Amino acid sequence: MANEKESLAKRLRSIAQLHPETIAQLSKNPQGDFEPTSYSELYRKVKTIAAALAKLGIERGSHVGLISDNRKEWLLADLALLCLGAVDVPRGSDSTADELGYILGHADCKFSFVESRAQIDNILSRKEKLPGLRTLISFENQSGKENGLEIVKFSDLLGSDLDAKDDSFIEGEIEKGEPDDLATIIYTSGTTGEPKGVMLTHRNYLFQLDRIHEHVHISHGEIYMSVLPAWHSFERAVEYVVLNAGATIAYSKLVGPILKADMLKVRPHWTAAVPRLWEAIRAGVYRNIKEQGGMKPALFNFFVSVGGVYALLRNMVRGLLPQFNKRIQILDFAAAIIPFILITPLNALGQLLVFSKIKKGLMGGRLIAAISGGGALPPYVDRFFQAAGISLLEGYGLTETAPVLSVRLQRRPVAGTVGPLLRDVQARVVGESMEVLPPGQKGVLFVKSEQIMKGYYKRQEATDAVIKDGWLDTGDIVMMTHQGCLKIIGRAKETIVLLGGENIEPTPIEDMLKTSPAIDQVMLVGQDQKFLAALIVPDEAYLMEFAKERNISYVDKTDLLENIEVQELFRNEIQTLVSAKNGFKAFERIFRFKLLPKQFEVGVELTHTLKVRRNVVTEKYEKELRVLFA
Repeated sequence: MANEKESLAKRLRSIAQLHPETIAQLSKNPQGDFEPTSYSELYRKVKTIAAALAKLGIERGSHVGLISDNRKEWLLADLALLCLGAVDVPRGSDSTADELGYILGHADCKFSFVESRAQIDNILSRKEKLPGLRTLISFENQSGKENGLEIVKFSDLLGSDLDAKDDSFIEGEIEKGEPDDLATIIYTSGTTGEPKGVMLTHRNYLFQLDRIHEHVHISHGEIYMSVLPAWHSFERAVEYVVLNAGATIAYSKLVGPILKADMLKVRPHWTAAVPRLWEAIRAGVYRNIKEQGGMKPALFNFFVSVGGVYALLRNMVRGLLPQFNKRIQILDFAAAIIPFILITPLNALGQLLVFSKIKKGLMGGRLIAAISGGGALPPYVDRFFQAAGISLLEGYGLTETAPVLSVRLQRRPVAGTVGPLLRDVQARVVGESMEVLPPGQKGVLFVKSEQIMKGYYKRQEATDAVIKDGWLDTGDIVMMTHQGCLKIIGRAKETIVLLGGENIEPTPIEDMLKTSPAIDQVMLVGQDQKFLAALIVPDEAYLMEFAKERNISYVDKTDLLENIEVQELFRNEIQTLVSAKNGFKAFERIFRFKLLPKQFEVGVELTHTLKVRRNVVTEKYEKELRVLFA
């Protein structure tokens, strides 16, 4: 349990002293072999880097960019900054030049780590907006001086000597650390040009580290496979949990062949990923079985069905069905126990003949459990992994809560929920009139605990809008079960979260699309889907003129909208406007669209201030949306 003088750096020191010879990191060398770094070696490297950073001018309270995806150097840099009492400002390597220019400037960064040459070029292209930026530290060892920026090799920092004086200085800085010191500023995703910087303290993370072990039991010496970008709050928190347990982080990439080979080589006990990966694994298994032909697909489908029934009956016997309405457990037990006993041998046969081979082929054969976060897990994916006997623990949280608020209990997981809240997290589900709702009723989740952010950096008004009297408005619509587990229904906020965990702000994309003379109204859709799509109301005058010029004949407006030339017109408009040239990322592209024959109306789909009522449009065009994402 954290004390009032604790910090993440002090916690790292304690773990290194407790498990000095245990492997902390497994990372690949140029030959592709995994090389180990022990906890004692990790701690020494972190202090060495911290001392070198101090000589560059980084000190307590400094804000330092950390632009990189997951790799061993990310964690070394992060921990070194924490030892100094500095604050990292992380972002992914796919960040656009505009994003980096805004974030590094808004966060007042004088220094920044960068993963590769691409980030250096992006930053240099926005140098005029970054007058305070002095030094870049390159993980891939570029060096020199360009456009007034000093570029330093990361390997030079790591290769410097840690003498007794430097060691004493860093240990002194670690001792100064306190729980309420700022640890990081994580900017929320989006292309608005003004993402918000979430300020998180050491206390925010320590709160989770001292409670999450009650849900997920990662043990000393077990191996965790890291595949998500570490700048994302979900992955970062999981890596801290792994270190806190004295376990091992092995680094891979979210690329099918690479990840599969690494899984077979390392044989991890744990991994964490976004729902899209679990969906892709399920689809890959089905595709592989289908390609084998013969009786295998029929046999596979049979045992998936058996496994699904077995999982349902087991949950009834153990009292693990989600109770949105109160259930009488003894009746569930009585109804399920005989069928459960009868189907158990058949399920065991399926595990032996089918699923054991899948587990070994995909994940090395010794996976204890996996964690899904960063978006809602589709129920059919959840059911498949239950049927296959793979423990998939869904969690929930926000960047503003550092981020984990809840996760299924490893030993008593309630399917269809994200588990109970962490101990000491207060929660209330409120209705439209801010009344507190009982279990089984849908409302917006408010939470209060020590893990809630300090606020948005230099955005007090935005902070006050979401935190009142210590209660954070999560903006998420939830339902609480009578067991105290949460089910996430949807988002009250407009942010779209894809299955891959990408957070997308729809407004800037919609605004860009509406610059086309062919588009009158538009609404982006894609929550918990693989990709974005759009519902588009064409500009009627433009559409009629286009049809006239092209001599397009049609019966009615619906017929016109389905015309091949009209469809191609809008496809070209979308691809031209929502493109890399205009600053949009790959996952922000629109893959499908539906042209609507009727305008959105005030009082129906629109508010009186002409804002789209997204929930109304979603309900009204439910059929069209099913077709778009089929």
